Amino acid sequence: MICFPNAKINLGLHITAKRKDGYHDIETCMVPIPLYDALEMIVDKKTVFNISGLAIPGDEKDNLILKALKLLRKDFNDLPHVHIHLLKNIPMGAGLGGGSADAAFALTLMNKLFELYLEDWFLEEYAAQLGSDCAFFIQNTPKIATGRGEILEPVEVDLKGDHILLVKPPIHIGTKEAYAGVNPKKPNESLKEILADKTLWKAHLVNDFEASIFPMYQELASIKNQLYEMGAYYAAMSGSGSAVFGLFGEAPKEISWPETYFSFEGLL
Repeated sequence: MICFPNAKINLGLHITAKRKDGYHDIETCMVPIPLYDALEMIVDKKTVFNISGLAIPGDEKDNLILKALKLLRKDFNDLPHVHIHLLKNIPMGAGLGGGSADAAFALTLMNKLFELYLEDWFLEEYAAQLGSDCAFFIQNTPKIATGRGEILEPVEVDLKGDHILLVKPPIHIGTKEAYAGVNPKKPNESLKEILADKTLWKAHLVNDFEASIFPMYQELASIKNQLYEMGAYYAAMSGSGSAVFGLFGEAPKEISWPETYFSFEGLL
């Protein structure tokens, strides 16, 4: 059985408070985009986990897919062994939620493979235990996320027919590094009201991480400016970076980015 976990972008991202549990409260709109990994699982005699494509740093046993399997086995201890293969295409350390998507899609895939018949709300509870963004990918539709990212509210965002150009230079921004420079504050404007009017996005739809990350990585600020020069109606860093995306009403002109850059263009 195979599925295709997709990336997401953030439309606006406010860091609203530091929590007692060490996390931060946020407010953001997450939107799925057509940039995919591939994840395959089959029942086997023993559990095997293989990865191809982009290299994933860290210990393999810490991968969220295996953590998702372990989480299900706590409640369903008779689950069979599985052979898992992940083709990694979504860049890491980019603010695109690739690891979270892999974990959430793994839960959904195992729900079907093992015939557990768990409803989405149940899967979202499992996913929220794995990571702040994971629950979003269960229903995988535009949502305003609050709390540490696990409180989700559906929102209408009209991007149909628009084009996205996403660019990631060879910069990896860790979560701790990103949050270190942030001063939490309540936003002055309603995110939902801003999202309802695209003409407000360029001036009012803000990613709070940019204020501290762009001075450290001026290359990212340069990419954002270049996307606007190419005709984007909105451009921003996604999540805590380091991917920067532009949204266009028409397909953007082709441009040659440095060979070390990852770039993706798609239709929303």
